[in-house]
This record gives sequence, structure tokens and C-alpha cells, in this order.
Amino acid sequence: MQALNLPPFAHKLTQSGANLLIWDGLRRRNVVCTPEEWVRQHVVNYLVEHLGYPRGLISLERGHTYNQRRKRTDLHALGPDGQPLLLVECKAAAVPLTAAVTMQIATYNQTVGAPLMLVTNGVQHYCWRVHPLERTTQALTFIPTYAEALELLAVARP
Repeated sequence: MQALNLPPFAHKLTQSGANLLIWDGLRRRNVVCTPEEWVRQHVVNYLVEHLGYPRGLISLERGHTYNQRRKRTDLHALGPDGQPLLLVECKAAAVPLTAAVTMQIATYNQTVGAPLMLVTNGVQHYCWRVHPLERTTQALTFIPTYAEALELLAVARP
């Protein structure tokens, strides 16, 4: 698998027939290790082990409805109240992070309502703070820790 611009971690890979599987600690099962899944597992590890997001408040591939169509977001990190805090869209490392990818997460977030959005292909990462009342976003130069995200949330939801 491709090296990423995220800290390495002790992942567990298994070969099952033609499929390479990776252990998903959140779903507690092996999943097919697609290039996108490789990035998703690295992002989860980074959020939990390096940025302090509670493992129990991360949700993978959560379904939602947008324009009467069922969609699935890659990853949500929730606040202590169970409300969305960070919405993450993961792409395979070979997929460029274009305006279309940014539009995809912004569209999903119209339904989800997270105050933070992150788009990553494991090599590049773009994070935004969402200002819902002004209907604007602010590019961040970093991915907030859980504590920083909660501080931003407190300011956004007085």
C-alpha cells in the first residue's frame, strides 16, 4: 500500500483469497483494504491516537439522505453531546483533491451540519471551519485536536 502523509500505525493485514483485508478496530472486523480504506484507517488512527478524538465518538460510513437520495459519509467525529463535530471525506491517495471533492463534502454537510470538515487523500489534507449562520467556510492550516474542535464548537453554538 502507498505511504501516506499520516503517522504509521500497527495495522493488521490479512490475505483472504484475492482480497487483502485490514482490521478495522471501530467496526471490529476485517474489511477489504481498498486504497480508500487504507486512507480511512490511517485517518481514524491519527484522530484517535494523535489528536485525542474518543474512539467511541467516531462513526464510519454513516448514512444520510440528501435530495431524497441515500448517501454515506466516510467518517464522523461526534461531540460529547452526540452531535456531529468533524465530517471527513477520504479518497484514495491517487485521487486528486479537486473542487468536485470539496463540493461533495460541502453538499453532505448541508445535511450533517458539522462545524468542521476535512478532506484527505492521505497525502494532502484540507480542513475547514463552517460558519452556518453566515453560510461560509474558513480554511484552517491544521486539523484541530478534539479539545480544539470542542472550543470551536463552543464558539459556534453559544
